[in-house]
Amino acid sequence: MKTALSIAGSDSSGGAGIQADLKAMTMNGVFAMTAITALTAQNTTGVQGIFEVTPEFLAQQLDAVFTDIRPDAVKIGMVSSPALIETIGERLSHYQAQNIVLDPVMVATSGARLIQPQAVETLTRVLMPLALLTTPNIPEAELLAGCTIDSPAAMEQAAKTIHDRYGCAVLLKGGHRVNDANDLLCWEEGLQWFEGQRIDNPNTHGTGCTLSSAIAANLAKGYPLAVAVGRAKEYLTGALAAMLDLGQGSGPMNHAWTLQGKFAEELV
Repeated sequence: MKTALSIAGSDSSGGAGIQADLKAMTMNGVFAMTAITALTAQNTTGVQGIFEVTPEFLAQQLDAVFTDIRPDAVKIGMVSSPALIETIGERLSHYQAQNIVLDPVMVATSGARLIQPQAVETLTRVLMPLALLTTPNIPEAELLAGCTIDSPAAMEQAAKTIHDRYGCAVLLKGGHRVNDANDLLCWEEGLQWFEGQRIDNPNTHGTGCTLSSAIAANLAKGYPLAVAVGRAKEYLTGALAAMLDLGQGSGPMNHAWTLQGKFAEELV
């Protein structure tokens, strides 16, 4: 069985972060492992607290995984401090990790900044060159490319800029700000659009975590990059279409992948 490692923060409500990554990787047919960067106290209405691990303990987690069950792919999610980013970069370089998918959790779709400015510089300097693929949303891509993205043509230009600047493939997620659900892959073979169907589901918290983890899982199984992206996007669409809502509160949460078993069998 192939293996995948998620390096990210824990979501106590199970909607995003490590918990979403574990579910997505498992349902896409790989053995999932974790290195936790932070604990969070959160639910469908927001984040009540964050407790970050030390760089030393994060390094211990990474050493424990790589020296026993080497990952065939790695997904990196929420990392908020420069010291933790440096630790991840050093350890992944030391172990010559492959198939790294970086979800640059920097800016929420609402535009709110989720990471310290100095951490953005460290992330782009340390982790972007190590990544096979990065998966920014529109606000994150605007930050990385230094431009405004308000059309498919602007998406193409921004993706090319990020690819050329940092040397990794880019899956730029369109979303409602530019299109319904069309994502753009920019890689060494050029540009490839992945069209998607807009699903009117308010429970979308954690979709970015789920998509990047599903891509990593499919890379771990040996699929080429474009195929891995296509399979992951199909998987996420099926999860949203399941329309399961477990939330009792007023905020959105994506629990759709708890029904993954119904349609993931064809993808495994």
